[in-house]
Order: sequence, then structure tokens, then C-alpha cells
Amino acid sequence: MSDSKIAIDGVSKGFGALSVVGGVSFDVREGEFVAIVGPSGCGKSTLLNIIAGFERPDQGQVRINGVARTGPSRNGIMISQHGSVFPWLTVHENLMFGLSGTSHGDKRARADRYIDMVGLAGFEAAYPHELSGGMLKRVEIARALVVKPEILYMDEPFSALDALMSLRMQTELRRILDEERHTVLLITHDVEEAIFLADRILVLSPRPTMIQTTFDVDLSHPRKLSDPRAQVLREAILKELGL
Repeated sequence: MSDSKIAIDGVSKGFGALSVVGGVSFDVREGEFVAIVGPSGCGKSTLLNIIAGFERPDQGQVRINGVARTGPSRNGIMISQHGSVFPWLTVHENLMFGLSGTSHGDKRARADRYIDMVGLAGFEAAYPHELSGGMLKRVEIARALVVKPEILYMDEPFSALDALMSLRMQTELRRILDEERHTVLLITHDVEEAIFLADRILVLSPRPTMIQTTFDVDLSHPRKLSDPRAQVLREAILKELGL
């Protein structure tokens, strides 16, 4: 694609005799939200780590803005299921830490804006142990977005939350992305999450993983999973996953 933000070309990866990623190629457009689903253990996280620059492929190449990726860079931020909030810093301090060493103008005002954006105004001085799981995830999202990353890499970010909180966080993320344009790659095992959030869904095969099929999600936001078109899409994706 001429407007590709991310280009993945023939990427393969193994660990010893175990072949994990078996030759994956796809492009992601500027501002596109792509979700990747696949069987447990198929290599989804390994693929995302290669794209984000944390792993080197054995074969193939990843290009960001046309430039070959050789390692992590400041133009992308990873949000994982494990979390990365510093427990010894307050909410406000966590965001200020993310801004350290950057050239953003009024950093305090910027941190305040993103704290308010994720609905944590009034909790600026709270420490992580004083917050619920959902609030912690909001801090992590705010800390990622405050540095204005071009790309968000998300590895099952809401999997540790209960179903209701996960849906709330998906809605919150979608609202923020409607305000601020980011290119997003999401790894998820939750088909409904993928349908709710993404512009395009890639279904991966079992290991060594390859792209089995691709679905465009032609549904306007805000989406309702009860929409018959969403249900048809859900059934088609589940069928590809063998369910």
C-alpha cells in the first residue's frame, strides 16, 4: 500500500527447533486499527514483539514509515496484559515520568489533560495500590497516549479485567481514539473485542503461524455487538478458529 504505516514482509521466527512464526506479510495503513486473533500459543505475541522491535525475525523485514525496523523506537508504545505502571509513583508522577526527556511544552498541563481524558481527575495524587484494576489500566493507557505515540501496540491489554470492566475499557479506548488519531495493532483472544474496536481483523493459523484469513469490519462507531452484521462476522471468525 502506498500509505502504509507498517509493512510486514515475509517475517519468520523460531526458537531452537520450534518454528513459531511461519512467514507473515501484511500492511497497516496510517490511522488504521488492526486486531490479530488466533489460537492460544500460535505465536501472536511473538509476532507483535517482532513488529514492535523487541524481537528480531529470523527472516523477513518490518518497515515503519518505509524504514527497516532494527529495534524499539519512541514512535511506538506497548501496552501489555502485565501492566507497566510504577507502583512507587502517583498517577500524575507516572505520566510525568513518561514525558521526561521529551520536548512537549507544558508537561504538567499535558499530564493533567490525559488524566482527565481517561476519567481519573481527582486521583492525580493516588498511588497504584489505592486504585482498582480498571483504574490502573486507565493510568497505563494515559501514560502511553501522553507521549503522542504514532503507533500503539496492545497485547491482550484487558484480559486481566472482568468482563464488564473490559467492555468499559474498550469503550473508553474507542472514545479516545475517536479524539486522537493513532495507528493500532491489537493482539486479542476475544473475538467480540476485535469486532468492537478494529477496522480489520487478521485470523492467524496454529503454529507456525501464518495469516489464515482477513476480515474488514465495515461497521460505524459506536458499534453494538447485537447488530446482526456483527453477529455474522463473529460466527465467521469463530468458524475460522475451528469453533
